Amino acid sequence: MKQVLVKALKNTFNMRMEDAIGLADTVEKIFDGQREIEDMSLDKYSRALFYELLKEGLLKVRREEYKEKGKNMRKFYWSYNEERIREEARRKPKKDPYKIYQEIPPEAWLVRLRSYNT
Repeated sequence: MKQVLVKALKNTFNMRMEDAIGLADTVEKIFDGQREIEDMSLDKYSRALFYELLKEGLLKVRREEYKEKGKNMRKFYWSYNEERIREEARRKPKKDPYKIYQEIPPEAWLVRLRSYNT
């Protein structure tokens, strides 16, 4: 699952591979080998990350309602959206139209800059 998650993160957020690996490690560490985790077990930073992944469709949230001491209560559970993760992993990354500027060698920029300064 990790390789697929890495590719999905890379494609979804247009990340470098090493950043996607780090993010996948973080997500897997939070899940700790479980298929589903309770929302109350997350710290605020993990929850913020999970909401970003939810927004992109890579995670799902399930709500459970129950009664405790006569009050209606709710618990929320996070899980991987495995189908969407596989889709994103297979998708080809979008081409960045501005990436062409990264392909221009630094010397070309310096030559152009010098001609303006003289």
